[in-house]
Amino acid sequence: MSAAGSLLAVVPAAAVLLLTVAAMPREAGAVAPLRLAVVRAALLSGAYAVLVVEVLGASHALTRPAFAIAWLLFLIAAATAAGLRWRRAIRLGQPLAAAPAVSTASRTVPVGAVVSGGGTDVAAPVAERDEPAPAPPRTGRGPAGLLAVAVDAWRTARPGERLLAGTVGGLVLVELLVALLAEPNNFDSQTYHLPKVEHWVAQGDLDFWPTAIHRQVTIPPGAEYLLLHLRLLTGGDHLHNLVQWAAGVACLLVAARITAQLGGSRRAQLLTAFVLATTPMVVLQATSTQTDLICAAWVACAATLVLDGLRRPTGWGTLLGLGAATGLTAVTKTSGLIAVGPLLVLWGLAQLRLARTDQSAAASPAPTDPAAGEGRESWPVGGLARTVGGSVLILVVAAVVVGPFLARVTAEFGHPLGPPRLRESIPMERHDPASIVVNALRIGHTAFDTPLAPLRRAGAEVIISGAEAIGVDPQDRAITFGRELFPEPAWYPDEDRVAFPLAGALAVIGAVIALARPRRIAPERAGSLRAYAVVVLTAVLLHTAMIKWQPWGNRLLLYAVVLAVPLAGLWLDALLRNRAGGRRTVATVAAVTVLATSALAGVLALSYGFPRRLVGAGSVFTTSDWDTRFLRRPQWADEFRWAATAVQDSGARRIGLVQQNDNWEYPWWLLLRQPDGSSPDLVALQSVLPERPPADPSSVDAIVCTGTKAACAKLVPAGWRLEFRGYVGYALPPGR
Repeated sequence: MSAAGSLLAVVPAAAVLLLTVAAMPREAGAVAPLRLAVVRAALLSGAYAVLVVEVLGASHALTRPAFAIAWLLFLIAAATAAGLRWRRAIRLGQPLAAAPAVSTASRTVPVGAVVSGGGTDVAAPVAERDEPAPAPPRTGRGPAGLLAVAVDAWRTARPGERLLAGTVGGLVLVELLVALLAEPNNFDSQTYHLPKVEHWVAQGDLDFWPTAIHRQVTIPPGAEYLLLHLRLLTGGDHLHNLVQWAAGVACLLVAARITAQLGGSRRAQLLTAFVLATTPMVVLQATSTQTDLICAAWVACAATLVLDGLRRPTGWGTLLGLGAATGLTAVTKTSGLIAVGPLLVLWGLAQLRLARTDQSAAASPAPTDPAAGEGRESWPVGGLARTVGGSVLILVVAAVVVGPFLARVTAEFGHPLGPPRLRESIPMERHDPASIVVNALRIGHTAFDTPLAPLRRAGAEVIISGAEAIGVDPQDRAITFGRELFPEPAWYPDEDRVAFPLAGALAVIGAVIALARPRRIAPERAGSLRAYAVVVLTAVLLHTAMIKWQPWGNRLLLYAVVLAVPLAGLWLDALLRNRAGGRRTVATVAAVTVLATSALAGVLALSYGFPRRLVGAGSVFTTSDWDTRFLRRPQWADEFRWAATAVQDSGARRIGLVQQNDNWEYPWWLLLRQPDGSSPDLVALQSVLPERPPADPSSVDAIVCTGTKAACAKLVPAGWRLEFRGYVGYALPPGR
């Protein structure tokens, strides 16, 4: 990465930091205002990044100068907004995140009334006693004030809280080190995530291209849009892992804020962050170019904004934020909408309840009013219109973010969800109750897998026998991805499939108690807690009813894990707080044992996880950059170099690609770059896009192949020399 690239890469980071200052909430009673500002800044920056790609792509201007100008303009705007925010705070003599105390007449609704009552008085127009506003945060003006708050928090923290915070901070910092040292080596990234970015750079636009790998054009590209910014600003992929690392940090911050919104103390928030930070899937994906943490971060942002809307009417800024979160989720990974949908339903119900309660409180007629009805209550027209209008605005903003991609997919395949092979491969094709139950049991078995092989086998045998007893084939292709077979071990710390038994078990226990006895966990937020638990449970049930079982399905559940872990943090805190005498000692020992085991799992995943680790074979400290890229398939490293060297030595300029749907394409983009660093001229000799015919083999100067020699030989023109070594081959015309 050049010096200019390093400087340009700092611009987006600086813009986001300044935007965080500008986005500090002004409203009274904001929970965790700094974290809310981070959420706002992340959503605005993410939406801006997506729209920049769409606008410049439509203008055929996906170039480094164009992106540099776009980010410099954004930096100037963020700096201006931060300056205005700061000066206004100084002029008014308020801290940067002023949060004056909320009066007891605050318009707050018992959220439990939206779902089930939650033990609250649904007839009460004001529920401040059930949903008390948090104390004003002691936030100073600027970085010095924030540092003072952090120092004060550390000084007043108990030893256990310091240990929790220190562990989380240590893991995050070491993950940052790994993310910076390791080259991108995720399997899917080699096949379609990173080749997608390189095609855009080579073309200068977002038009689809002929390819044998349909996922390069059909899978939502939101995460790759973010990578494209780094690719053009820096000229390479050296910082690509930082996108998921930043998403992981965002997940920790937002999950902790959700815990606070549900009534969690500082310890409960730290417990939430600790459980999430030590979950092996989170640890491993935080140093990867996968997309699941990014999706989880957008879903979590939507969740925390929805929870804000349970206690007060939603303003325009939050509506825009909900729209951005919905659109960013859809353009990153559509499975995340399984959670965003129920969250938005909860938001709408809460807003209607707020409007109804406000009208009941403000318009109680006097007994002498002849026009007053007795015991009659109706939905306020204004409140209903405001909620409907807000819902429309959310959908419009979401459509602006994801609409251009969906339009391209629809124009290409006649359906916004892509070709039939995509629509039928991942979503469930059977929805009868028996099939859904079997699918849910298999997903749960894989998610809660442990190193105890006898337990795994016994559980799988019970599920298989039960499925056959109710007339469902446990390997039915209509409920199983591809040709995969259940069961599949998932305990090993591999970024694509590692299970999360500890975090999952804690979340399940927390969810059950939140549904059955919410006041035991959060006495002052019982309604909100129960409503949130219902949404999380709904999302999980919808996921198992809509997504087929697959060996790497655990990573698809990551958004649900992030949403559910706050329930675990709240429950653990209540467990440590509410027990007395000998029972308290037993509860404390049990909780500490579980947390210590969770910490061990996180440390082991970071130390020995695959395919990026600190120690052992394949360590980021002892493995070369090129070999790191091939840790999944070490034998291919020399084969790619061998073929690329032969093609470059031949002087070939236009190079044809022969590959199958799951082959690695990205190494060719690295090895065959032009001497000036520009993209190679790579064209596909096969295409699964009906309207995008492949290039004629006779029109290229050389051919590179992955997969089988037989498949390659079918496309090599007569008289050409074909060489193959294992997985990789090349073909050259006579005389080269």
